[in-house]
Amino acid sequence: MDPWLLKERQRFHAECFGSAITITAGVPSIADSSNRPSRDISAALLHRLGGAVTFEVKPAGQSSGNGFEICCRDFIERTLARLGHLRTGQFEVVRGRVIADFDQFSHLEELRILARQNRELETLLGSDYLIKPDIVVMKYPLTDAEINLNSVLVDEHIAKLTALRISNGAKATLHASVSCKLTMRSDRAQNARSEALNLIRNRKGRLPHIVAVTAEPMPSRIASLAMGTGDIDCVYHFALTELVAVLKEQDRDSLDLVLTMIEGKRLRDIADLPLDLVI
Repeated sequence: MDPWLLKERQRFHAECFGSAITITAGVPSIADSSNRPSRDISAALLHRLGGAVTFEVKPAGQSSGNGFEICCRDFIERTLARLGHLRTGQFEVVRGRVIADFDQFSHLEELRILARQNRELETLLGSDYLIKPDIVVMKYPLTDAEINLNSVLVDEHIAKLTALRISNGAKATLHASVSCKLTMRSDRAQNARSEALNLIRNRKGRLPHIVAVTAEPMPSRIASLAMGTGDIDCVYHFALTELVAVLKEQDRDSLDLVLTMIEGKRLRDIADLPLDLVI
């Protein structure tokens, strides 16, 4: 019997086909049409996954990117819900939330208000710190009744500053920031790094998981984000197992780069993501 997570991975791929990944004139949408290795790797990758929807006209890039974000959000939401026995608290997976909405970054909203009242301060600060990740996993604080479920652990006289207690006026915490990059073109890797560095620098409290998900077929472009000093926790490929198989099948030198990223804990498969988010 196939494990449940394998079935969810297959469902994720099926949802990506058509809404995010398509084929036009024989060229997969995740391929760089001007790059022969990219086209060949992408075609073989999609063939291993069961193919993709064919369109006469390639869908707009923004449409594909949005579709990939939705597929990733739905996969994370479904899998985390099933892993409730491995984690405590109430989690929610959403798109389009600025980090100032969360406990570790709530001071940024106060900073924004002050900047709007002072043009010189606004010019100095800019707006790069007001990040809106593609997907966020948020964790809600608990009532004292939930904390005291098995015995009296807290009351009104103790632990009055922790962000875990609703009674302290805490907001939801940012548990994870997920950057979705259907492909790695131009400066997309740098944008993800910049967002990660802003999350690291501007937090007051626990650092959230900072991860990226991509369907990029070219190992060198994956490495542009995965390799480095660790501002990103890890990059998750939407079909890493199949990518490795294709690179072996085509006898690509770039296989060594992928294996280096895997062994160096910089690259994992999409199926690893929900389990890593439980930690």
